Amino acid sequence: MTAVPLGPGAAGPGAAGPGAAGPGRAGSDVAGALHAEWTKLRTVPGTIWLLLAAAVLTAGVSAAAAASTRCASGAVCRVDTVKISLTGVDLGQAVVAILAVLAVTGEYSTGMIRVTLAAMPRRTTVLAAKTAVVTGLVLVAGTIGVLGSVLAGRLILPGHGFSPARGYALLSLGDGPVLRAAGGSVLYLVLIALLSLGVATVIRESGFAIGAVLALLYVVPIIASVVTDPHWERHLQQISPMTAGLDIQATTGLSGLPLSPWAGLGVLAAWAGGALLAGGLVLRLRDA
Repeated sequence: MTAVPLGPGAAGPGAAGPGAAGPGRAGSDVAGALHAEWTKLRTVPGTIWLLLAAAVLTAGVSAAAAASTRCASGAVCRVDTVKISLTGVDLGQAVVAILAVLAVTGEYSTGMIRVTLAAMPRRTTVLAAKTAVVTGLVLVAGTIGVLGSVLAGRLILPGHGFSPARGYALLSLGDGPVLRAAGGSVLYLVLIALLSLGVATVIRESGFAIGAVLALLYVVPIIASVVTDPHWERHLQQISPMTAGLDIQATTGLSGLPLSPWAGLGVLAAWAGGALLAGGLVLRLRDA
């Protein structure tokens, strides 16, 4: 029996067709998606300004909080100087949330999302790439802001009565609790960004998504503070992403916290993971 030669465009029994997915193709898709998301975010003028605002606001508000905290001579002040020095994270997170929301909803408002999904049909890959890029940017801005906050506390607080001569150690990242609080604050900002990405992917509209995230962060603690039942107040504090997450900054009075520092950050991580999971499902099931 004579063998019939295969033509240039024909595929043999073990050959993969042009649309087949393999490890190389998958890796290329991920790299392409990362490059596309990085290009989109860095070319939007608002991105760099929001990142700068997050870093400056975090450090600036922390410096202001340190400058407004004083311990009178002869008084015993039970103040967590590390937490005071990281106060700016409370406000810097709002800018991080806005940045993350706009990274998603900006494409929906312009219709660019259709182009993105046409170029990269694997929607979960698009979300994963956007998550990776936003995480990297917030990690850099958060680190700068937190380091600036710690430095401000180290320079300002000793002149306001919190000096080594009075039993208050200078803030130093070489101190385990300080390092945990500072590093945890950076992780906190990253998790806020991931939570915001997930919420934005579900809602798709900038104003509503930003409002939902900020309400979740700031309104729940307010509700907890006006609850008269101590049991319910503590329970709300344990499930609130902001209150629980910011427990990572505490270095004194840990036994009185609703949750331990790392457990509190774990609550925020659960919120962020749930939001991203919901966003991924909605992105796959709903039309752009």
